[in-house]
Amino acid sequence: MDTKEVLQKRKSVRAFTSKLVERETIELILNNAKHSPSGVNMQPWEIVVASGATQKALADTMTDAFASQTKQQSEYQYYPSEWFEPYKSRRKGTGLLMYKTLGIEKGDTAKQHAQWVANYRSFGAPSVVYCFIDNRLQKGSYLDYGMFLQSIMLVATSLGVGSCAQAALADYGYLVREKLGVAEDKILLCGIALGYEDKNAPINSYRTNRLDINKKIYIGKKPTQK
Repeated sequence: MDTKEVLQKRKSVRAFTSKLVERETIELILNNAKHSPSGVNMQPWEIVVASGATQKALADTMTDAFASQTKQQSEYQYYPSEWFEPYKSRRKGTGLLMYKTLGIEKGDTAKQHAQWVANYRSFGAPSVVYCFIDNRLQKGSYLDYGMFLQSIMLVATSLGVGSCAQAALADYGYLVREKLGVAEDKILLCGIALGYEDKNAPINSYRTNRLDINKKIYIGKKPTQK
């Protein structure tokens, strides 16, 4: 696959087969992703890959914490405190499309709840890349990290491995750190679920749309101010 094809084929996979991703394949993904750019070559990424029993234990810890209503303590704010347009409508549309794909009716809070809990199990992925960053670093390093995360997912796609970036795992970053023995000065930014796509699962037919690029990019003229 060329770069354009990989970009268009990549999607968030939310149902995986039980087939393990070989260690050599994971290492190949990460050894290619490490070439992502970063300011002054800081390479702010620190990662731990969990598979098999270790990943199951982490998933159990997070789902148990959620079920017992243990306080979520994400150490950074991903979304705005109050939603506003056009982002509010995009968020709502994305959620409605997912529920429609899954056949979840409006007001069916039990099924909606179950779908959210699936986040903490990384949708059954056999491996998860837990992505940490030093809490002393600033916004520029977060930008760098985003390019690294994208690289992981693109390389995975090119190798036939499904992926899903999961900021939800940061809700229980302190529990993940404890289980993995990671220092307290590291922030869990997210996880990336890695595995082989279950192509029979309805959720994997779910695809979000993208805006017409002409509505977002201005070439040769400044956008009209209202």
